[in-house]
Amino acid sequence: MKKIIKIVGMDCPSCAMLIESELEDAGIKAKVSYAKETLEVEDIDKKSFLILSKKITELGYKLSN
Repeated sequence: MKKIIKIVGMDCPSCAMLIESELEDAGIKAKVSYAKETLEVEDIDKKSFLILSKKITELGYKLSN
């Protein structure tokens, strides 16, 4: 099941690439769209979501509903 999460604070396509890279390093496969300001993940459990959330915050971005 896909989960789409809004990300606030991306300024350019490089921001999306940075987020994808950092999440991949943490073992989370995600697709980030700068144009849509979204992050798309498949089958994410609660632990992985907490890691994802922490990484996004550490990079200076915010998750939105």
